[in-house]
Amino acid sequence: MDEGPHEADVLGILARERSGALLGYALLVAGERAAAEDLVQDALVKVFSRLRQGFTPDDAERYVRRAILTIHLDGYRRTTRWRAVRHLLARNDVADDGAPGVADATDVHAALRTLTPRHRACIVLRYFDDLTVPAIAAELGLAEGTVKRYLSDALASLATVLGPFEESPAAAVETWDVTLTRARKERTR
Repeated sequence: MDEGPHEADVLGILARERSGALLGYALLVAGERAAAEDLVQDALVKVFSRLRQGFTPDDAERYVRRAILTIHLDGYRRTTRWRAVRHLLARNDVADDGAPGVADATDVHAALRTLTPRHRACIVLRYFDDLTVPAIAAELGLAEGTVKRYLSDALASLATVLGPFEESPAAAVETWDVTLTRARKERTR
């Protein structure tokens, strides 16, 4: 027999009765209304995209609140990470009026097209999806050393198309891996 409301009922109850509270929580986390609305929508999709048994409205709200926080932190980390490495993927062209050049995006896309599919996949997973070397290895079914080699080769190839990097690509990859590993160890303490 039924132990509780169905998933659709739980989503409806959550949307009717707790949407204001969820939006308020997301607003506190994000700081902007538009970003908060996006966070709530993304969190609802994340939580309700999988069927769960015995899911009460209170459980659902806790899951959604946690998802809001996780999605926001992931986005922040991805943005911070991108700011730290974007100089590796494109030159900083500035138009005469001071606006960023349209050539930036074109340069990156053209440079990525020069890579082999494996190299491109490693670069995208590493810098766009912000995955670690072990996560990329698991995703692609490769050894970690192979992924490191693909990243090193791809960064070297990108440097020939986009111009020299501020530091050697191999040192950059190694430094980022050590930094990420240290940050994760400190978080788990």
